[in-house]
Amino acid sequence: MLSGLSLPMLAGLMTAGVLLDLILGETRRWHPLVGFGRLASALERLLNRSRGRFLRGALAWVLAVLPISYAAWWLCGLAGAALHVFLLYLCLGLRSLRDHNQPIADALAMDDLDKARLLTARIVSRDTNNADASSLAKASTESLLENGNDAVFGTLFWFAVAGGPGAVLFRLANTLDAMWGYRNERYDWFGCCAARIDDLLNYLPARLTALSYVVMGKTMADKKRAWQCWRSQAPSWNSPNAGPVMASGAGALGLAVGGDAIYDGELERRPPLGAGRPAEARDIDRAWRLVAETAVLWLIWVALLAGLYYLRGKYLA
Repeated sequence: MLSGLSLPMLAGLMTAGVLLDLILGETRRWHPLVGFGRLASALERLLNRSRGRFLRGALAWVLAVLPISYAAWWLCGLAGAALHVFLLYLCLGLRSLRDHNQPIADALAMDDLDKARLLTARIVSRDTNNADASSLAKASTESLLENGNDAVFGTLFWFAVAGGPGAVLFRLANTLDAMWGYRNERYDWFGCCAARIDDLLNYLPARLTALSYVVMGKTMADKKRAWQCWRSQAPSWNSPNAGPVMASGAGALGLAVGGDAIYDGELERRPPLGAGRPAEARDIDRAWRLVAETAVLWLIWVALLAGLYYLRGKYLA
């Protein structure tokens, strides 16, 4: 392991980080990612000029991500296991996914479309001003499935690879993609490096997440549908990593998502994902439970690997 942690230690620290996230949730004030977002915005304003935007964007990525990741690695060398757990807690977003999406489900259940539109606009980039209840439920469900990978499973994967510093590097890179990875006049070249690095870091986690959603299907029919949606629909999605995750997750839930959506006042023709009925308010909780149960599955996998590692060392010693 790049972190220098043994598998049994890693399994324990990962479980502790997930439990800490579920118990405490997102910090109410002074969240490090909010401060990082301000730093990223300042770097973008300073470096995003008319010439050499790709190289300027690459430089901005290096300046934003590498010093903080190095500092995390250096501090973990001094503070040890406790800091690994704390960094994982700061990077995880399992509890926050529920905290941000459950109020949307509650508003939809009370037929409060104005509140549901406002809350949904805070978590997605599409226009929600005139969205109906089904569109809002679909947007929230898609966000849960996609961000299950970004905020949970990608973070756990890179924690397994490199401990707390790995989780930090991944979450910072993912945040820059969310801020700069747009295909428009301002960010197309400047954010290209951030988008490609995020694609690379997310490639394996996204496919492990999609496979996990297949495994977590409640019935064999759900598992088969999730697998078929992943293999047939994901290649047509514009994101190489979001496509597999959302197609598999929607298939496991028996939901039809994707399709047309409005961004910046323009209708964007998006391919369909999943199969089944349209998303409803109750499916927001179902999507979060799929993510949460999959997180438990990952912890079990890591614990089993740690057990095999321990037994191998015991009997081969």
